[in-house]
Amino acid sequence: MKPRPFVTSSDPEAAAGGGVGLFPAPPGFGGLMAARGDPVLEPGWLLSPPARPYLDSILHKNQRRVFGLLERPVLPPALTVPIVTYKLFVTGKSGVGKTALVASLAGTPVPPGHHETLGIETTTVFWPAKPQSSARPVIFQLHFWDCGDGALKKFDYLLPACKEEADAVLFLFSFTDRSSFEELPALMSRVLGPDEEKLVRVVVGTKFDLSPQADVTEGDVVAFEGTWGLRVLRAGCRGAGGGRGGVARVAPILDALVEQLWRRDQIAAGVALGDKGSPPA
Repeated sequence: MKPRPFVTSSDPEAAAGGGVGLFPAPPGFGGLMAARGDPVLEPGWLLSPPARPYLDSILHKNQRRVFGLLERPVLPPALTVPIVTYKLFVTGKSGVGKTALVASLAGTPVPPGHHETLGIETTTVFWPAKPQSSARPVIFQLHFWDCGDGALKKFDYLLPACKEEADAVLFLFSFTDRSSFEELPALMSRVLGPDEEKLVRVVVGTKFDLSPQADVTEGDVVAFEGTWGLRVLRAGCRGAGGGRGGVARVAPILDALVEQLWRRDQIAAGVALGDKGSPPA
């Protein structure tokens, strides 16, 4: 079967099926609602001709560069742009594909089989994007923190460490494991407390390209989005690859992640979303 590309959720109003009562939102959930509206970043900008020097900065010999903690993309002085750093905690039921998702987003090989992550694994991804109405792009430095579900349940100190100074939490479920989808509300309640509303919540459905084996329907996803006000992103289980084609396949997910983070910070800084704004400190 030909693998599908990484894609984001379709417009909920364009899909049918499911009932919004499937996952009743808890009282006071309004603080968790994801900010929506017109894009604050130019979608797909990194794949456009003007972005070529910035795309080249995250590649080495036409393959994605693997960046260490102290490394950054190298650009000519005239093209130097701000770098904004975010920490993202990736969580979900064991086996949903947390490590595989991070590997795909980073352009590194996806593990051939499932092995429970024993502790915390961190991966750095640089992703250039351009704010709307701005003359200059921004390079987003994303630190993904991946921790095995079994380790989180066994060692109490791991969850606070993963959430410390985090900017977003990615809640994962698998389209081929309905229980992982049905456990999302409990997972969100277990991971985040009522005083952590500043964290961006992102839900990602993995193994979307295994549609014949899907246990979660489009109607289920639309019902969840409508009830919880959270956008669901979709990712395939096959590696995206480290070349330019792989960049194109993961671009929708990475664009969506930095879009939500940038929107949150612009709102917090009191910057009108249609205006030119400086990167948040």
